[in-house]
Amino acid sequence: METVYINTPLGFAKLEGDEFGLSNVTILDSEEKLTDVIPEELEDAVYQLNEYFEGKRTQFSLTLNPEGTDFQKKVWEALELIPYGKTISYLELSKTMGDPKAIRAVAAANAKNPLWIIVPCHRVIGSDGSLTGYAGGLHRKKWLLEHESPAKQQSLF
Repeated sequence: METVYINTPLGFAKLEGDEFGLSNVTILDSEEKLTDVIPEELEDAVYQLNEYFEGKRTQFSLTLNPEGTDFQKKVWEALELIPYGKTISYLELSKTMGDPKAIRAVAAANAKNPLWIIVPCHRVIGSDGSLTGYAGGLHRKKWLLEHESPAKQQSLF
């Protein structure tokens, strides 16, 4: 398993993967030594994440290889279908998966997503439009949703 650390607008990111694909992307709360030489297996992921943060990429095309249960993987696949700049509720996500009663299981699987940003769990919000839990912190979820918003707010100052 290869590991790299890159700097992002959200903090230092840790990426892990191998020849079978990207398995983990996490934004850390600590500073790490940035990786000098990016392993070949992670070059595309680093490149595409940088493009995303620069506002040049709205979709990722990477081979993904996250560890999880079959149910979790189904939820993560459903997350990938949420368009850039859009949000859905946990209930809507449960309905798209065919079982609105599975909302808690879907929310739990969403919370276990090991591929932050790439698999857009940040695009899932509460039914009332509120920003609900995000493993990386609500401040990061808010930043990501604002970054993806089609209507950019301009600063008055």
